Amino acid sequence: MQNLILETTEKLFSKHCTSTVRDEAEVGAFPEALWNAFQDAGLHLLGTAESGTSIQDAYALMRLAGRYGVPLPIPEILISNYCVGEAGITTVAEGAEAPWGRVADRVLFPNGDLVTSFSIQKGTNIAGEPRDTVIYSSSKLVELPSDFDAMMALGRTVSMSGAMERILELTLQYASERNQFGRALSKFQAIQHNLAVLAGETAASQRGADAAIESIDTPWFRIQVGSAKARVGEAAGTIAEIAHQIHGAMGFTHEHELHQFTRRLWAWREEHGNESVWRAELGRRILEVGADQVWAFLTRSL
Repeated sequence: MQNLILETTEKLFSKHCTSTVRDEAEVGAFPEALWNAFQDAGLHLLGTAESGTSIQDAYALMRLAGRYGVPLPIPEILISNYCVGEAGITTVAEGAEAPWGRVADRVLFPNGDLVTSFSIQKGTNIAGEPRDTVIYSSSKLVELPSDFDAMMALGRTVSMSGAMERILELTLQYASERNQFGRALSKFQAIQHNLAVLAGETAASQRGADAAIESIDTPWFRIQVGSAKARVGEAAGTIAEIAHQIHGAMGFTHEHELHQFTRRLWAWREEHGNESVWRAELGRRILEVGADQVWAFLTRSL
């Protein structure tokens, strides 16, 4: 079933999520056609009980959205709707720095005590994606899952792994088509080495994200997410650097779509905990188990 969903979604993204749509979204134009198609297909409910799908299916879609650089708050929509369904309430977005908060009709706050009204202060991240501040006050909130932050971190992790797939694809294509000194760039040993590193970092990131998804509903979920977010965040710097080096000046032009994915990597790397944040948490967990149990902790949880 997941394959069928992803095939349908990929066709939708291929049609409605173009480089032009991403550019327009960066200057404030909401991708209405893309959102309507996404909603009409019922994909905004993926992962909820009423859709008959799992949260694992939702994370698979998030990776695909990352691969297409979809200018919609896909992780926020899917994870929020999942939490709303689990809590038995009806609400969509996040608190401070709410992705696309300016166009949300309803807001799901990850913490706080009371809420009755809210206002929006507009902002953006380095990729030009809306990251708005939601100011709220007074009314009772429903408690969210204790690992909500880890769920969101995993959303960023799988999105990054998807963006890395696209960056690898663009770089391989450019290296094979671009000629220098009478031959394709991909024929030079130094370029081949960098392409191998790029492919290896992408594969490692995908596996880390997969391992975290597989750990959902286990005691090791948070540990796996922390490990994956840290590893993928580290890979993001290497991948963006190599991709831009191989593309040369072309990769820094606005016309080329590479920047639409590398800037997302840089932005998502910092959101919901960067490498330092998650490594610090993993370090604290290791200290808690004690020196004699470190190996057992690592082999059991990772």
